[in-house]
Amino acid sequence: MKQLTYEQAMERLAVITDRLEDGSLPLADTLKLYEEASALVRLCNTYLDTAEQKIVTLSDAQAQED
Repeated sequence: MKQLTYEQAMERLAVITDRLEDGSLPLADTLKLYEEASALVRLCNTYLDTAEQKIVTLSDAQAQED
């Protein structure tokens, strides 16, 4: 999987969710999409963790200046 932005990963997750909820895919395809979705969730969580760390760092820096 190429490196996606957070927004691209979320869009792909939405597409996968729609396909999985449809329920018409063969088991092999369902498992493949589930695996891809799991990787995308981990990627999104990494982006969110990084953003949270930046916010904490900026907040701490601002608090020290005040």
